[in-house]
Amino acid sequence: MSTRSKIVLVVSCVASTGIIFGVHYKQQLDRDRMHQGVVRDMEVQDMKRRQNMVLLDQQTALTQLLRDQEKSTDFK
Repeated sequence: MSTRSKIVLVVSCVASTGIIFGVHYKQQLDRDRMHQGVVRDMEVQDMKRRQNMVLLDQQTALTQLLRDQEKSTDFK
């Protein structure tokens, strides 16, 4: 085997190995990004759920206040 063919073989093996590792690295980055998106979505849903609970509590308190006012005006 000539020197030139050995060099070509080594270069092609190194390039192939580099491409394989590069593709796996990119796939791992993509998986991590997708997972972060899911985590972010869950955080947003949790925040909206907490906001809705606060609004519900406020509406419940206002409803109770209005009912109390109606009762107090009915007796007069």
